[in-house]
Amino acid sequence: MTIIQQMGQRAKAAARVLSVAGGKKDDALAAIAKALLAHTDKIIKANAVDLENGRNNGLTDALLDRLSLNESRIQGIADGVLKIVTLSDPVGEVLSGKTLKNGLEISKVRVPLGVIGIIFEARPNVTADAATLCLKSGNAVILRGGKEAINSNMCITNIMRNAVESVGLPADSIQLIEDTTRNSSVELMGLSEYLDVLIPRGGAGLIKSVVENAKVPVIETGAGNCHVFVDESADINMAAEIIFNAKTQRPSVCNAIESILVHEAVAQKALPVIKTKLDEKNVELRGCQKTKDILGESVVLSTEEDYFTEFLSYILAVKVVSNIEEAIAHIAKYSTGHSESIVTSDYKNAEKFTAEVDSAAVYVNASTRFTDGGEFGMGAEIGISTQKLHARGPMGLQELTSMKYIIRGNGQIR
Repeated sequence: MTIIQQMGQRAKAAARVLSVAGGKKDDALAAIAKALLAHTDKIIKANAVDLENGRNNGLTDALLDRLSLNESRIQGIADGVLKIVTLSDPVGEVLSGKTLKNGLEISKVRVPLGVIGIIFEARPNVTADAATLCLKSGNAVILRGGKEAINSNMCITNIMRNAVESVGLPADSIQLIEDTTRNSSVELMGLSEYLDVLIPRGGAGLIKSVVENAKVPVIETGAGNCHVFVDESADINMAAEIIFNAKTQRPSVCNAIESILVHEAVAQKALPVIKTKLDEKNVELRGCQKTKDILGESVVLSTEEDYFTEFLSYILAVKVVSNIEEAIAHIAKYSTGHSESIVTSDYKNAEKFTAEVDSAAVYVNASTRFTDGGEFGMGAEIGISTQKLHARGPMGLQELTSMKYIIRGNGQIR
């Protein structure tokens, strides 16, 4: 039996304990939050090794930002764990119930998924977010992070395992695969005897690999090619502020926008205002010919590939469209189905946009940066699902459960 198979076996045993752990799960979460803060210096020291290795290996600024941990971010992780403690435990929730004519009482009840595998890249905060959400929802988890964050991940995982064990729950509720070669990833994808579901969290390449090669059920968390459409009735200053926030507040994350579409009726007025705001962060604009005609040589003429690209940096694709129908068609062609926004004062156009745009989150007059488990009141999230089966959008506690039927009788036979 391989090391990963042994981890799967131990996770299966831990999952049985967690499924009936009740309030002990909150005790474990509180212990994790306390331990993460108590060992902040140790985490930062481990993270510094990863950052140095990342710089030496030529990681982009966007990836280094995702990889980086400091006191503030660790405090944020701990706060997120404590927020999960305050959320209702989904396990055992009765979703529906009825009594049949024969007297059988049937209840539909939430239960944990069981053992969850998570493959992710250079974001060590995912280690804590994923593990604690799985724990609260009664699931054991096997984590497989990228080599870029291995020292951070090992440090955080060991801290969490010790905290979980300190309250009497199995340390193997949380496990990390320390082998970061492709072999370990492939083996985890095939661990059908022990894994109930596999969740990839990272770039388009990672997600595609998992979806195409996994032998266990996959919940696909998607890349974020997100859009803002500035309608002809838009408040131009509002549009500029929303676009600025959605692009620059943290450009390396999946809910940051990568393209804007501007109605031709307001493009002459709106684009200079939007550009002036984006210039505060030196955002490079890659626009269509109409955009370039309005804004001049500072705009790089866009290619079709630009509209497909998740830049994850200070680059924004721009297109002037003739109407809302063209905007919706553009989004349908190029979007990854993550998050889109319309800025408009027209109620009918707002309703048309929200009805016809087929993405996990569709906004009216707001930044796409809110597509986040914490911002939606779910606590931390396991990821943003862009598929349509089982879960869609930010995946919190309820999305990490399944259900079963409990039938009570008094001797009925068929």
